[in-house]
Amino acid sequence: MSKRKLKDLLLQKDNRVCADCSAPDPKWASANIGVFICLKCCGVHRSLGTHISKVLSVTLDEWSDDELDSIVEVGGNASANSIYEAYIPAGVSKPRPSASQEERVNFIRSKYESQDFLKPSLRILSTSSKASLRTSFSSKITDSFRSSSSTSHKLEGMVEFIGIIKVKVIKGTNLAVRDILSSDPYVILKLGKQKVQTTVVKSNLHPVWNQELMLSVPQNYGALKVEVYDYDTFSADDIMGQAEVDIQPMINSAMAYGDASMFDDMQIGKWLKSNDNALIHDSTVNIIDGKVKQEVSLKLQNVESGELDLELEWMPLGQ
Repeated sequence: MSKRKLKDLLLQKDNRVCADCSAPDPKWASANIGVFICLKCCGVHRSLGTHISKVLSVTLDEWSDDELDSIVEVGGNASANSIYEAYIPAGVSKPRPSASQEERVNFIRSKYESQDFLKPSLRILSTSSKASLRTSFSSKITDSFRSSSSTSHKLEGMVEFIGIIKVKVIKGTNLAVRDILSSDPYVILKLGKQKVQTTVVKSNLHPVWNQELMLSVPQNYGALKVEVYDYDTFSADDIMGQAEVDIQPMINSAMAYGDASMFDDMQIGKWLKSNDNALIHDSTVNIIDGKVKQEVSLKLQNVESGELDLELEWMPLGQ
């Protein structure tokens, strides 16, 4: 029923375009702010940090009841923008869908981080959990700003992103025992300062997740770090191995070919197995159904046993 409410929101006219640049058909949302946004603006929102904007995919991510209730109660773009864009000064205009990254960053940062376009009395400098905003523009607008208790959490610099990597954590095989006879494994993915994790699979050394996770890729990206842990209720979680994924072959290949939807299914790159990486066998980069994908099988490092299967998909901001 809650997911149905989200779909109903997307059918509203104002929610069919990005709240920040008016690009059509937004596939992302800021759950705590209550707006629907496009892929390009999504990258900027992620840069602000989850204490300002918690970004979720409309179609791919699992939404909690609180997140769904929050965006439904706000009502989407029109209601939120009536507050966040109530006082845009002369000389400042919203970016267009074709705007440069600099224009997009400056506007979104001013709108949500600095809150420059709010009525001064409504600006929120710190909150403990949720703050209700009520104005003459709307009789019922609520927003759960996940901000810090002080302004020290504000970012000193803005990270520029070049795309998004979707990682499907498929399964683990022959994972290490960390409890009496089994383990309760989950996977953490790290890229730069971002961290996402799968659900916990109880009492299983051959877990199947088939769970998709999203990470924004900064201009100066490094390896995708993969860590497997055993969940413990009453003590610190135990490490069950780790590995690194070199995402450069996939990104370089994708950028060399440009719009993948223009090509038939084909191999466009390869990450080679070597003594210096955790690959079980060579990993090819392919265009499949107009998307750049790569299957990766890893032998977990610094552990007695364990393998992990992933599928990567590259999603460029300019797509």
